[in-house]
Amino acid sequence: MESKNLELAIQLRHDLHQHPELSNQEFWTKQYLIDFLKKYTQLEIVDRGSWFYAIYHSKIGRRNIAFRADFDALPIEETINLPYGSKFPGVSHKCGHDGHSATLCGFALEIDQKGCDNNIFFLFQHAEETGNGAAECSVFIKENNIDEIFGWHNWSGVEKNTVHVIDGTAQFASKGMSIYMEGVPSHASEPEKGINPSFAIAKIIDAIPGYISPANNKGIVLCTIVQVDIGAKAFGVNASKGVLRMTIRARYEEEMVKLQENLEKAAKAEAEKYGLKVSFEYQEEFPETANHKESSDKIRQVCKEKGIPMAEMTEAFRASEDFGHYTKLTKGSYCYIGNGEDYPNLHSYEYDFRDDLIETGVELFKGLAEL
Repeated sequence: MESKNLELAIQLRHDLHQHPELSNQEFWTKQYLIDFLKKYTQLEIVDRGSWFYAIYHSKIGRRNIAFRADFDALPIEETINLPYGSKFPGVSHKCGHDGHSATLCGFALEIDQKGCDNNIFFLFQHAEETGNGAAECSVFIKENNIDEIFGWHNWSGVEKNTVHVIDGTAQFASKGMSIYMEGVPSHASEPEKGINPSFAIAKIIDAIPGYISPANNKGIVLCTIVQVDIGAKAFGVNASKGVLRMTIRARYEEEMVKLQENLEKAAKAEAEKYGLKVSFEYQEEFPETANHKESSDKIRQVCKEKGIPMAEMTEAFRASEDFGHYTKLTKGSYCYIGNGEDYPNLHSYEYDFRDDLIETGVELFKGLAEL
C-alpha cells in the first residue's frame, strides 16, 4: 500500500472516530466518507440515502466484485484517553467500524490510482449494529449484478494481523424476541378474580432448556433471557400484564426459526389455558452469516500469495453480523483480522481499532479484486 494512501486512511479513521453516530443516525459519517472519495478519487458515487456505494469502472470489466464496510457506532462512553477521542458523550466507535470504513477508502484510493481488470464496487453500509443495514442495502446485489462480495471484521482474542477464515457458517443467526401477555387485574387479596400472566410466563421459561438441548439440535442453539417484566411495584394489585424478552440465537438459521416457532407455540398454548391475550415482537434480526467455500478459498489464496498470516477458524463466532444478507444473494465470504490474543474485546471501554490493521485489510482486498 502506498504510504500516502495509508496516511490518508489513518487520518480518516481518526476523523470518523471523533464523530461517532449511532445506527440509522450516521448523517455526518456518510457525507464525510462521500466527500473523502470525491476529493481523492474519480470513482462514481451512488447515494442511496442512508447508505452509498462507489464504483470503479474497469476498461476490461470481467466481473463485478463488491467489498463492504459498515460505519455505525455504539452507545458506549469513550473512557480511554485518545488524541482523537469521541466528541459525543455516550457514543463511540467501540466495534471498529471506523477502521473498516477507513480500510475500504484506502482500498478505493489504491484501485482508483492503479486500476483493476474487474469492476469494483465499494459498499458503505449503515446500521450493522441493529441488523437492518444490510437488509436495506441487499438490493445493491441484484441491481448491480454483483458476482461476489467480501468483507472483514477486526477481532480480539486471536493472533494479531492474522486473517482468520472459515467455510460455511461464520457467525450465528439471532434476533430479539418479546412475548407480551395480558390478563385481567384484580385486588391482590382476590387473585382468583383476575388473570395473572406470571404462571404462563414461568412455564414458557421452564420449557426453554428442552428447546435448546443439544439432543434436539444439530448445532448450538441459545435462548438468553434478557428481561422478565410482570406487573408493577404495587402490593395491592394482582399483576395483569407481562413481557418476556429473549435473544434467540443459533449456528444454523433454520434452527433459530424452529426455536422461535416452539416458543410461539408454547406461549399460545399457555395463553389459551389461562385466558390471556398474547402477542409477539421481533427486532435486531440477524441472519446466519454463511461463507461460500469458493470465496473463502480466494481469501486463502491471496494470503498465501502475499505472505499474509492466515489461520483456519474451527468454529463460528456466536456474535451476529448482518453480512449474511448478501451471501444469500451471491457468492461471498466474510473473514476476520486479529487484534491480538490479549487485546481489549470489542464493545468494551478499553477497545480502540488498531490502525496497523488497515494496510493488512487493503492488501487482502487488492488481491481479491484481481481474482
